[in-house]
Amino acid sequence: MTKKSFLIFFSIYLLDKDSCYGVGSGTIAGIIFADVAVTILIVTTTYWYASKRRQKKENADEVYMNVRANCKT
Repeated sequence: MTKKSFLIFFSIYLLDKDSCYGVGSGTIAGIIFADVAVTILIVTTTYWYASKRRQKKENADEVYMNVRANCKT
């Protein structure tokens, strides 16, 4: 590495050092907590809608079975 290229890289390092954004541990913990909370919300909502849909399907089958049973008598 030549002296000129060393000076260029060193000056870029000095200029770029202050532009680095530090993230605190509280911010990271907040992001992780929010991610877990949103994930749990999505899973719970999906499970709830799937359960309602499955229950609707089971109830619909029972109604049709009762109608068929009534027609046979």
